[in-house]
Amino acid sequence: MKVKLAHLRDQGIDFAVFFVDARSRTTHARDELLASLVAQARSGGLRIDRAALAFQRNGQLTYYGAPDLVKYLGNRPPVGWNREMDA
Repeated sequence: MKVKLAHLRDQGIDFAVFFVDARSRTTHARDELLASLVAQARSGGLRIDRAALAFQRNGQLTYYGAPDLVKYLGNRPPVGWNREMDA
């Protein structure tokens, strides 16, 4: 499966946002998916200090991940997906 990814740097922090949700949509499944995607992106050479998942819920873009990053992302326009990776 292909996953859209935004890899950004702001205020000295490298962060990644993956446009995908866990199939079961549970906290545990989301945590595992996020950890797996971060590990895969890092092994591909990306520096990631913080990460989140992004997905549509009830027609709205929702973020899941590091609380400070989720808050930051919620207060700005949606990120632009600038990469894609296999998951």
